[in-house]
Amino acid sequence: MEMLFEYLSKGFMTMLSISMPCVLTAAAIGLVIGILQAVTQVQEQTIVAAPKILSVFLVIMIFGVGFARLLTNLVQEGSALAFNIVPKNENYVISSDYYKYTRPFAEEMKVDGFDNQPTINEIMKNPGKAPFIDKNERTKYLPADKFPRPRPNFIETNKILGR
Repeated sequence: MEMLFEYLSKGFMTMLSISMPCVLTAAAIGLVIGILQAVTQVQEQTIVAAPKILSVFLVIMIFGVGFARLLTNLVQEGSALAFNIVPKNENYVISSDYYKYTRPFAEEMKVDGFDNQPTINEIMKNPGKAPFIDKNERTKYLPADKFPRPRPNFIETNKILGR
């Protein structure tokens, strides 16, 4: 569990180290343009957007290789953790023969007492015998109960009532 929290904290730190230069640049440009707008009394919102977009684009272009390296290192560390460390740790892995000696979903898989069904070998030895437990336990197909007709929906009700 500690490995998971450590890896998550590294992921958050990577996210912050990638996003922080872009956010700080946009905030600084917004502050400078805000001061200039206050001095000149030109209150146009579109003037702020273009320099912010351009500056964030330049930051991504300049630091993009470093951002890619940070993400690559995080993914490599995560895959090494997932494929090398966790499978070798006995606390996280079920043994390979676990399902050989257990039936973990046996209760959920019971279907109306058909757990006594013959195996495929028994069926192959007796090809004429149908694989039912008992003739009385066969599925009986009865006609459906007759229910009253469903109520009309809103549109049909309005047409019936002439609204």
